[in-house]
Amino acid sequence: PCSWAQPPDDGYCEGILLWHIEQGHYGKVKLDGLNVAMVATFKGNIWDKATDMAQAFFMDERANEAQREALQTVFSGAAGGWPKQFSELTQGSQTKGMEFATIKVEIAKDLSSWRAEVPGKFLAAAEALRGPTSKGKNVEIRNLPGAETGPGGIATWGQATADRVDAFGFKWDRAGKSSKHIAFEWSGPDRV
Repeated sequence: PCSWAQPPDDGYCEGILLWHIEQGHYGKVKLDGLNVAMVATFKGNIWDKATDMAQAFFMDERANEAQREALQTVFSGAAGGWPKQFSELTQGSQTKGMEFATIKVEIAKDLSSWRAEVPGKFLAAAEALRGPTSKGKNVEIRNLPGAETGPGGIATWGQATADRVDAFGFKWDRAGKSSKHIAFEWSGPDRV
């Protein structure tokens, strides 16, 4: 578990991030429906001098050559916008690899659950938190003080039902930790 803009509860973070692009483009290259995933670890507060950062990326294998180039440009930070700010924040991190892969994504329309998988590499699944005072609605957070997707967006807070990784030297298998679904809208020199 971790709270935004604060150190993780256990002093370190291991996580899977997935970006699903409902609608988007880089220049004239459409990116609708494509996915990018990142597996990452760090110690301390990523927003303030985190250490031992390492990451690996999975890019959607369905992307054609122009889309692959666009995804790499956007997610490397070379296109500007929030990804550039995030890449500057994580300078000095070790990138353990990048591969184009089948990325399976399921997001319930009511955000009651979400799931992402690269078969044989990682599985992340979660259910939205609901409690006695939420009257059957998902728990949402607005105005996040530090979100992996940048400013804005609404976060639906959840609990992981699966959190498994065995790729690029990363390895863990657990459930029950925190999970978040965060809506995002990015733009840069070329709108995304």
